[in-house]
Order: sequence, then structure tokens, then C-alpha cells
Amino acid sequence: MKNFVMSYSCGKDSTLALYRMIKASNTPAALLITVNKGENRSWFHGVPRELIVDISKSLNIPLILVETSGDDYEIKFTEKLLKAKENFKIDSCVFGDIDLEPHREWCTARCNEAGVEANFPLWQENREELVYEFIDSGFKTVIKNVKLECMGEDFLGKVLTREVVKDIKETGSDACGENGEYHTFVYDGPIFKYPIKFQHLNIIKNETHGFLDVKDSENE
Repeated sequence: MKNFVMSYSCGKDSTLALYRMIKASNTPAALLITVNKGENRSWFHGVPRELIVDISKSLNIPLILVETSGDDYEIKFTEKLLKAKENFKIDSCVFGDIDLEPHREWCTARCNEAGVEANFPLWQENREELVYEFIDSGFKTVIKNVKLECMGEDFLGKVLTREVVKDIKETGSDACGENGEYHTFVYDGPIFKYPIKFQHLNIIKNETHGFLDVKDSENE
């Protein structure tokens, strides 16, 4: 049994990795979530801070925020890993990466710096089968970001189902989005004590990506 910190993106892959670790009787000591200091949202998936706090409460797992402007991302990540090791007595950090070797190397390097094990529960498994495992396990997630050269903005806000995965594949995109075609925001599932309440705001686009802007609707 491991006492671990979860490098958590709020997306489907890290959620499935967390779920597997819990099912195997390991103990999640904390969620480690990187936050863009300038935007007050999670890096890459763009989840607002207030929703991140809600997720931590629903999962009943303490939250460690890695606040970074980007240029100090590596340093801040390692610093928080060291604090997690000191405060929570963790022996490992778990990641949801599947098969991108540069990601694994980066994560392993940060863990080596902190003196903890890097754990990849999904590593080298079939991407499409992992998506279906996530869906069939009862998790609910919406498509939060898309790479516009791969997928249209009409996918934003869709709940990920087997049918939607089929539609994603028909665009030529990877079913799992492992090449960056899309990112997700998980709001409910078997390890959540209650669903995260949120509302769609608007769609934001730049030259390369489309983003679904969301906000906490707990107090609406």
C-alpha cells in the first residue's frame, strides 16, 4: 500500500489513475494541482480555483496548489512535492500519463528531485480502452478544451460518452485525446461524494484552441 500525492489535472486520465489507486487500497494523501497565477485557473485544463476547491471537498482529499507563472513551473512543482513528503509522509506521486515518454521523463525527474517514487498506473495501456473504462466506471466529464485543427468547437461542453468518443474518432483525432486534441473536466463519479455544480459561460477561442469557460454555480 502506498501513501501518495496525486498530480491532478481535473481531467479524465488523472481521475482514472486516482480511481485505480484507491481501488487497490492505496491512500491519496493530497491532490497536487498546478495553477496559473495570472489567470487563477489550473494549467492546461483551465479549471477555475473555486471549482478546484469544490473538487477537493467532494473527493475528500486535501488540496495542494502549485501556483506558478510558468517560467518557474518545475521549481514550484518540486517544492510542493517536497512539502507533501514532509507534511503528508508520501512515498510516491501518481500521474495519469499514458504513453508520451517526454511527459514521463519530466514527471520522473521532479520525483527524483523530491526523493519520491513516480507512479504511472495507466502506462502503455490501450488509449481507447482506457476511455471506455473511465466512462463505464460511471464518471461524468465534459469536453473543456479542443485543438481546433483537430476538432470543432461544437464538441465543447459535450459529456464524454461512447457515442461522443465515436464522433471524436471520426474527426481523425485520438479517442483519448492523448495528442492534445481535447481536454476534459470531471465533475462526478464513483469517488465523488457529490457532483460538482458548475455552469457554462461562453466559448473562448484563440488561433489554435477553443475553450469552454465554466464557473462554480454552487451558490447560484
